[in-house]
Amino acid sequence: MTQELETKGGPPPQAEPLLRLRGIDKHFGPVQALYGVDLDLPAGQVTGLCGDNGAGKSVLTRCLAGVHQPDRGQIYFEGRPVHIQSTRDAAALGIETVYQDLALADNLDIVQNMFLGRERLRRGLLDEDSMERAAAETLSNLRVTTVRSIRQPVASLSGGQRQSVAVAKAVMWNSKVVLLDEPTAALGVVQTQMVLDLVRRLRDHGLAVMVISHNLNDVFEVADRIAVLHLGRKVAEGPVAEFDLRKVVQYMTTGSSGRVPVASGSGA
Repeated sequence: MTQELETKGGPPPQAEPLLRLRGIDKHFGPVQALYGVDLDLPAGQVTGLCGDNGAGKSVLTRCLAGVHQPDRGQIYFEGRPVHIQSTRDAAALGIETVYQDLALADNLDIVQNMFLGRERLRRGLLDEDSMERAAAETLSNLRVTTVRSIRQPVASLSGGQRQSVAVAKAVMWNSKVVLLDEPTAALGVVQTQMVLDLVRRLRDHGLAVMVISHNLNDVFEVADRIAVLHLGRKVAEGPVAEFDLRKVVQYMTTGSSGRVPVASGSGA
């Protein structure tokens, strides 16, 4: 069922984050990729996940997406412990991931991409009218207005438009958490701004959003909170007001700010 998106302006701060990770470990054979990672993703807020190459950002994201299963630790969703053992488990909870490659089919149009693998049927045939209406409604609610037609091939879209379609596809399915992997990579200035505006609208609709990005300027532009990983450990987490660019870079490269650490940011 298509999610009804109504602008809420972001919910008030909650004592209980929508999604919580506690003590997450992950090994790949003898290599340990994550060490006791704690992370909170509150509803109605954008959390920027930062870290250098090899810091564990992708592994942590894939644990939330159901691609990998943690070896130790617990994930809590809406206050209750959950076990995400597959991408279907994640989707059933309302956790959707938009990877850097977007996983869009260039030869299909926007509607076909948004319903790929979840096509609606009526009397054994594709219900094209219903899918068109749902796709148009979702794009409209997210104010994605730059596409010429929802029936144009994805191959004809700009980078920012493709990213917007991928995000709209993710939020159609009653999603509550959206994980965005490098959403502005390889985009120009105008296209980047389009995507960052879309991220803000997801937050304003009350979703918990996690943005994984190497572009710290983009992170600071949209994030309400920042978390930093260093060599598989969370070394900082807190409101964006507690950070500046230099501090985040120091955490990313050394695991320490070199100054007074963020109160909530000591990694396990």
